[in-house]
Amino acid sequence: MNLLKRLLQTVFVFGLIGVLILIGLYFYVKSDIPSVKVLKDVQLQTPMQVFTRDGKLINQFGEKRRIPVQIADVPEPLLNAFLATEDNRFYDHFGIDPIGIVRSFIVLVSTGQKKQGASTITMQLARNFFLTREKAYIRKVKEIFIALHIERLLSKDEILELYLNKIELGHRSFGIGAAAQVYYGKELRQLTLPQMAMIAGLPKAPSALNPIRNPTRAKARRNVVLGRMLAEKYITQAEYNDAVNAPITAKRHGAEIELYAPYISEMVRAYMVEKYGTDTAYNSGFRVYTTVDSATQAAAQQALIDNLHAYDKRHGFRGPTATYWQEDELPWQKEQIVARLQKVKAIAPLQAAVVTAVEEQSASVLLRTGETINLDWSAMHWARAYINEKRQGRAPKTAAEIIKPGMQIWVRNVDEKWRLSQLPQPSSALVSLDPQSGQIKALVGGYSFQQSQYNRAVQAKRQVGSNIKPFIYSAALESNYTLATIINDAPINHWDKSLGIAWRPKNSPDVYSGPIRIRRALAQSKNVVSVRLMRGVGLEKTADHILKFGFKDEDVVRSESLALGSAALTPLEMARGMSAFANGGHLIEPYFIERMTDSFGNELGTASPLRVCDEIELETDPYICAPRIISEKNAFLVADALKSAIWGGGSWRHKTGWTGTGWRAQALKRKDLAGKTGTTNNAVDTWFTGFNRNVLTTIWVGFDDASKPLGRATYNSNLGKQQIVGGEAGATAAQPAWVQYMRQALKEEPLAPIDPPPGLVSVRIDLKTGLLSEKNDFTSRFEYFERGTVPTKYVLDSGGSTPFEDSLPETEELF
Repeated sequence: MNLLKRLLQTVFVFGLIGVLILIGLYFYVKSDIPSVKVLKDVQLQTPMQVFTRDGKLINQFGEKRRIPVQIADVPEPLLNAFLATEDNRFYDHFGIDPIGIVRSFIVLVSTGQKKQGASTITMQLARNFFLTREKAYIRKVKEIFIALHIERLLSKDEILELYLNKIELGHRSFGIGAAAQVYYGKELRQLTLPQMAMIAGLPKAPSALNPIRNPTRAKARRNVVLGRMLAEKYITQAEYNDAVNAPITAKRHGAEIELYAPYISEMVRAYMVEKYGTDTAYNSGFRVYTTVDSATQAAAQQALIDNLHAYDKRHGFRGPTATYWQEDELPWQKEQIVARLQKVKAIAPLQAAVVTAVEEQSASVLLRTGETINLDWSAMHWARAYINEKRQGRAPKTAAEIIKPGMQIWVRNVDEKWRLSQLPQPSSALVSLDPQSGQIKALVGGYSFQQSQYNRAVQAKRQVGSNIKPFIYSAALESNYTLATIINDAPINHWDKSLGIAWRPKNSPDVYSGPIRIRRALAQSKNVVSVRLMRGVGLEKTADHILKFGFKDEDVVRSESLALGSAALTPLEMARGMSAFANGGHLIEPYFIERMTDSFGNELGTASPLRVCDEIELETDPYICAPRIISEKNAFLVADALKSAIWGGGSWRHKTGWTGTGWRAQALKRKDLAGKTGTTNNAVDTWFTGFNRNVLTTIWVGFDDASKPLGRATYNSNLGKQQIVGGEAGATAAQPAWVQYMRQALKEEPLAPIDPPPGLVSVRIDLKTGLLSEKNDFTSRFEYFERGTVPTKYVLDSGGSTPFEDSLPETEELF
């Protein structure tokens, strides 16, 4: 009894000393212990992800790769792997594990080294959030006290969830969600048992033990984890045997980009950084859903790329990008070629390749993968020599006239067939939006973001050419002109006293029709008619009217060249302005972010765009309604005239038929489309804008060097009848991309014509004079007029009326 009494006294004394030491240590480090209350509202550093409207990932921004997961979504075998390896008594202890501490102490006493830690998952969480990984006694003391605080604040599941999302697991992956993606390109639920064990083994040394850097050590660590799971009866012996024999399957995976759309995602990044600051934008786990649909955006990117390649092909082949050996030198070995090619980055769809053999009308080329492919004659027969933008060499007859062994070239896979290609020299941009709301449906700022991050869709102000004419004609319609008004399409000679020269604006082509109705003049893009209309309305009045469409005053040149398109606008500005003709006269505000959520999908905000409202709504709800800038009647008349730019008019059977400049859009076989070409002097800038009520798309094509013309292409006898020849213009350089894109964008869309609004009347007019007609044949058509502007006289069979009578305001500038 005395011995037991002494033993109890000794235990009590040592226990009391221990408690006093702990109290002393607590007060010693108390000032250095941070508050753990922040863990209640912790914001893990999670990268910003940008998605299409339908949920496809298009980009990711942020240094740390993290995909937050909730504990309920973690597969049970993965939880068991971590618990078995890191802290099997996690759900039983109170933040520290006395058994683990004793075990660690015994190892320290017996070896004199800190070989084995006693950290619980809670203690590791404390270290990861508040401390360093330094192996120091005082750090361990702080770790213990912080862990005790954490256990009082959070539930076990909350602690484990934070730990699994916070922990570093190598290759810039933080948390198990990111590790699954980085190492295996999978979601957690798709991982196999050996893959889960591999991830669970990483916390010990994420840099040294990861399977990409050191697969041998990683496999050994994985098998240790599997052994712990077997010992704790989380897996069976058979599962263990299969798992330890499984091969290492890890390799580095990038973010799961489902549709690479860099120009629109860069717009999102810039907006978010401006709004929230770099650190918050990059690390707060924002999930930003853009307005673009994945299929539509992909179609826009493909149309732009295909169109630039089509331009480049008709202007000739510029030769190899490099030559590895000459004809009189020994060819390189395959390994040497592949090693060099692997240093050449792919650009958009282009892959570098080296010609290894040339036959009569075919060639063998080697890719960077080591694969040899064959280019047949149809893959290269386009490649006559490029001389300059306006001249091409003769059509080749043999492959040797085009390429030779040793040449490094570009190839492109089109419809599962490799073709000789080259990096296009011109640039392009595409903007497609909903004219009723401003929602951007697709946006492409150039051929390759890798090649140039300059977003031409929103940054490049280029002269718009004839794309300005709908605005000029809109001003004329507000000044008592009608679509039936006759204007003289004849050359202008205007003497400029200040310069001592004559200004002679010309049509393109330089052909004149004489007296012509305004509808047809717009559809056929008559330059001199545009000048005469602006003179009739007045330069200042016309310019002021054009500014209503959202353009900046400094971009609208107040000279007569304005009528020919000297204004400089971005494609997005042009699309916004043209939308007024599609939506009944309202100025919408384009937007590209639909909604935002946090990393767990909780809604943070949705777009509240301006929308087109009727007159009653506009009076009662002015804060969401797009402002009216022109009358609905004016908007319809311009839009209807632009339909003639596609479908033309007259009677081909009676030899009075004519085409508009946008006739290529007839290929879509939709009567609800309207559009306008645009070409500047020397075809430096080319445009096409076309629309129906629900979709409007603007395309621009030109060189980044604004002094360089797009030139012309001559006939290539190797290519057949469908090729484009002659001078480049909006109809040839830009519109083909519009047609290709709109074919996809409108594929499932019903017809959406722009209906005539109240206040218009439709009467039959004579096509030659614009006067009323009683005939019902090819000499007449129905035309729309605002009430009060209908012609008052009928055309006379024997010339009783002049073509201009009662149809035109008096002006000295008529001819």
